Amino acid sequence: MLLRRTLACLVLVPALALAEDAPLPKATIDGTGPGWVELGEKDFTRANCDPETFTWKDGLLSCTGTPVGVLRSAKQYGNFELVVQWKHLKSAGNSGVFVWTTEESLKDLKRNALPKGIEVQILDHGYKENYEKSGKKADWFSTNGDVFPVGVKMKPFPPMSPDGSRSFPRKELSKGFGNWNHYYVRAVNGEVRLWVNGEEVSGGTGCDPKSGFLCLESEGSPIEFKNIRIRELP
Repeated sequence: MLLRRTLACLVLVPALALAEDAPLPKATIDGTGPGWVELGEKDFTRANCDPETFTWKDGLLSCTGTPVGVLRSAKQYGNFELVVQWKHLKSAGNSGVFVWTTEESLKDLKRNALPKGIEVQILDHGYKENYEKSGKKADWFSTNGDVFPVGVKMKPFPPMSPDGSRSFPRKELSKGFGNWNHYYVRAVNGEVRLWVNGEEVSGGTGCDPKSGFLCLESEGSPIEFKNIRIRELP
């Protein structure tokens, strides 16, 4: 019953703009309340990046973007809800949150490589603009919250990319570089759903595995994260 009431609130209440210091919109789950815990430096460990790639200061996690790789959680998670705010610092920034990352793929992960898991993409609008300037057709990805499997199994929710591998967002809600965005991810029983700035947009089901590590991605451009909060579910 609690889940139904929560989802109804998310669908019926329109999302509002997220200004730098503005309160979160009413439709947005802010990661506070019973069961929620804030994740900080002690809750993550370096996988294959340099020590200075990810740095913490006063609750803010800064990532240089180099080398390509991830910062992984210290523990594995099964069913959970996750809240994270992020901000690209340059146009065309690329990053992401990996859900249910496999332990095997993290072992001895090479430099400039990414692990296997479900990626909740964090991509700036400038990436698509630059891609199209090269003369290529940018129809296989979006910049508003794609969810897709990397080396694992997932059946994407529609709408999907032309090859059916990605769940495309139903709405374009992401803000460009220099602005804070809010992701709420719900991962339960092999199903992943993403809300961007207060509205559900994409996801997938039939994920295998349906437990694993959380990872934050470094992929070539500086980005900041804050208010990383999680609530484990039965």
